[in-house]
Amino acid sequence: MRMSHIYQPVMLRYLLLKTGESTDAEIASQLLQFDEGQIEYYQQITNRMVGKVLQNRGVVVKKGSSYVLPMFDELSNVQIAELVQLCEQKLDSYIKKRGSKIWQHRKSGRMPISGTIRYEVFKRAKFHCELCGVSAEERALEVC
Repeated sequence: MRMSHIYQPVMLRYLLLKTGESTDAEIASQLLQFDEGQIEYYQQITNRMVGKVLQNRGVVVKKGSSYVLPMFDELSNVQIAELVQLCEQKLDSYIKKRGSKIWQHRKSGRMPISGTIRYEVFKRAKFHCELCGVSAEERALEVC
């Protein structure tokens, strides 16, 4: 298999593990597990927004790169289950209220760039970022 990214082996591996069939959403989820760019993106959201708000409210404490619930050891299993259920209810309510608008900001109206064009752009740029010069071997590049 000739490849320029991890997508093909991730998809094939998952299909093999799932007895040969899987939804596109499940495969996309598998790809996300390997996408360090997305992980870095959500780490920034965690630190700049979510973690910051919860720290300011005294709900969590940051220790290095970890977040800690300071009173966790004092919670019973029943209390933990109740709090998890409360979080799930809040999520369900928010999703029901907002629907597909939740992620609308991520769909900025850009048309996706085809794999062929993407490959030609990378080839022309010798698989380096045309802005900063970093190699595709060092960091995942994208065509904007």
